[in-house]
Amino acid sequence: MTDGLPEMTSLERTALYKSLGNPLRRRILEYLGRHGEANSTVLARELGESSGTTSYHLRKLAEQRLIEEIPEKSGGRERWWRALPFRHTTPDPATMTPEEYAAAAQLAHLKIEFDTALYRRAHEQYRGPGGWAQVQRHGTWLTREELLAFMREYHALLDRYGRPRDEAPEGARPMLMRFYAVPEPESHEPDIHAVPEPVGESNGPVGEWNGEPTGP
Repeated sequence: MTDGLPEMTSLERTALYKSLGNPLRRRILEYLGRHGEANSTVLARELGESSGTTSYHLRKLAEQRLIEEIPEKSGGRERWWRALPFRHTTPDPATMTPEEYAAAAQLAHLKIEFDTALYRRAHEQYRGPGGWAQVQRHGTWLTREELLAFMREYHALLDRYGRPRDEAPEGARPMLMRFYAVPEPESHEPDIHAVPEPVGESNGPVGEWNGEPTGP
C-alpha cells in the first residue's frame, strides 16, 4: 500500500518500480530529499543533464505522486518541485505479473547494492551507543502474528519520531534506516548442547543463533 493513497494496480506498481529503477529519477529524488526543492534548471546544473531532460523526468515523477509542484514559487515556465511523503509495501511476488516481477526484481538489485554500501558505512562510522551511526543485531523466537505486530509497532515508532525536512528541529540530520527480519530455515535445529559466546545486549541467549553480539 502507499501512504494515504488507494491500493495500486499491478500496472501502476510496475510503472512505479520502473521509475524508481531509473538512475536519473533516483538522483532527482535524492537531490530533492537533501535540498528540499529544485526546478529543472537547478537539477540540470547539479546533475549534469539538460533542462529538457530533467523537466521530462520531473513530470513523470509528478504523475506517480512522488513529487509535487510548489505553486507559490512557480511562475510561467519556471516550475519548482518538492518530494512528497511516500510509503509503499511490495506485495507477495507470487501474486505479481511477469512484467511487474521483472521490474520489482531489477529495483531490488539496486536497493541491495545501496543497502550493502550503507551497512558498511554504518560500521565504519560507528562510535559507540551514543553516536549517530547505530547497528543492532538480535535473535529471538516469534510467531508470525507476533512478528507482524512488531512490524506495526516499528512503523508506529517511525511515524512518532520521524518528520519532514521543513518540520525538523535544530540539530536534526537526515537518517537512513533499514529493518530486516528473516527466519531460520525450518529444517534448522539449534544445537541445545552448544555453549553460546558472550552476546552484548542481544535478546536471548543466542544472539543471531551463533553468539554474534549486538552492534558492530
